[in-house]
Amino acid sequence: MRLVSHHLCPYVQRAVIVLTEKNVPHERTYINLSEKPDWFLAASPLGRAPILQTNGSTLFESQVIIEYIDEIFPNTLHPSEPLERARHRSWIEFASSTLDAIGKFYNASDKDNFDRAMDNLRAKFESIDREIKGPLFAGDKFHIIDAAWAPVFRYFDVIERIYNFELFDGLENIIGWRKHLLARPSVKNGVPEGYEDRLKVFLMSRNSYVSGLLR
Repeated sequence: MRLVSHHLCPYVQRAVIVLTEKNVPHERTYINLSEKPDWFLAASPLGRAPILQTNGSTLFESQVIIEYIDEIFPNTLHPSEPLERARHRSWIEFASSTLDAIGKFYNASDKDNFDRAMDNLRAKFESIDREIKGPLFAGDKFHIIDAAWAPVFRYFDVIERIYNFELFDGLENIIGWRKHLLARPSVKNGVPEGYEDRLKVFLMSRNSYVSGLLR
């Protein structure tokens, strides 16, 4: 199995975490998404990362990749009960929406847009905080939803070493969940060497309100 993505892509982190949790050997290839090679564009009809190359076929879209991995290898990382499984999938989609909101947060051009982005992010974190059982999302067992939210928290693991935006203040369920996730070996292994420095450079180069605060 070969995953192809960008060094900073949060979506490939989900797939890497799931593969690691299931002890599945895999390779990772990183490309520059601003200069996508022709072979990648031919393999990814939507032009997005990640893609998974396996058994002569290519899969695209991170959640499709993750569901495939979970199906073909034993010990599913989804809940067994259908309604709870569907609920997890709903909050996985919410994690993707939160990643979009993080993009608006670090790209906000001025304080007004930044404040709106902060309010939106805080509201999202308050929503998910009410759903967490702890220490992970649904108790002690690791699920795909944990893999989906780990890249969200990783952004702030890096950002808060430079500047604390206090987005998680008072959200004790998230604080505990985040701590457990970021200490987990599969999550630590989810990014390539040099990720933190690359993310800092990326954030500081945005010419945005946040980049000014981080300098």
